[in-house]
Amino acid sequence: MTKITTSLLALLFASCLQGTPAQAQLPRTFISGTGLDSNNCGRPTPCRTLQVAYDKTNVGGEINMLDPAGYGKVIINHSISIVNDGVGSAGILVGSGQTGITIDAGPDDEINLRGLIIEGTNLGTTGIRFNTGKSLTIQKCVVRNMTSSGILFRPTGSSKLSVSDCLVTDNGDHGIVILPSGGGGSAVATLNRVEAHNNQDNGFHIDGTSTTASVDVTATNCLASGNVVNGFRVNGDGSKARLTLVDSVSAYNGFGVTANGSDSRIRIGRTKVISNASGWRATNGAVIETFENIFGVRTNFVHGNTAEEDPKTPIAMK
Repeated sequence: MTKITTSLLALLFASCLQGTPAQAQLPRTFISGTGLDSNNCGRPTPCRTLQVAYDKTNVGGEINMLDPAGYGKVIINHSISIVNDGVGSAGILVGSGQTGITIDAGPDDEINLRGLIIEGTNLGTTGIRFNTGKSLTIQKCVVRNMTSSGILFRPTGSSKLSVSDCLVTDNGDHGIVILPSGGGGSAVATLNRVEAHNNQDNGFHIDGTSTTASVDVTATNCLASGNVVNGFRVNGDGSKARLTLVDSVSAYNGFGVTANGSDSRIRIGRTKVISNASGWRATNGAVIETFENIFGVRTNFVHGNTAEEDPKTPIAMK
């Protein structure tokens, strides 16, 4: 009798567990330096870390930061927006050998990041790494002091990148890397008011050597300074790698602007290439072209570089 009673109690307990509903996800969640990850991440009861908030947010939802704090790294696999709209220094302190934000999303997923400070303290490997997804938009963010690159955009499919009003500085490798991979990965990227300073390799690195598809980048009002190797570099070697550079500055780098490899091309207009060890160079079949104004005058200012200030192929106004 005792055995039968015990079995019945066990069955009743199991059925109660099965009937308990899972915690509902929210379309908008909140995190705070004083929050608890045991909360539901609603506005009155915020969570403490990004990963927990992400796990409790609907697909396509939004995570909001309520106050300055470090909120931990996060792995993203579906559409989400992570937003800090003026609460102060809020973001991610990246641990040794880690990546701050990793994006492994689906082909229709859109990721938006705004107002974050991603700090590596010369221990974290990469600030933001994009592997898969439809698009990544980064606004008003700072990524600094990584041992490798600040932002690594390496899609294996067809993906888009938009970066605006951001600072990427003091990283052990490149500032921003756009490097489609997987054989067929392609990228279309727009950079506007982005600054890359004091990175140990290139400020902006556009590379098509890991794909048979194309990488097309437009950069406007961007600044590369103090980078050890190149301010702006495009590397092709048989792939279609393109950079259109307008209203920008490359100063105090090893090389100001470099294109390398067949089918690599940089088009430059109204841009200053000044005080670099070398101004600009095109090697191994690459091409650098300069826009002209309506009077047939090249529109760039190239001066004060130790070497390689020679005129490049002009593009007439249409």
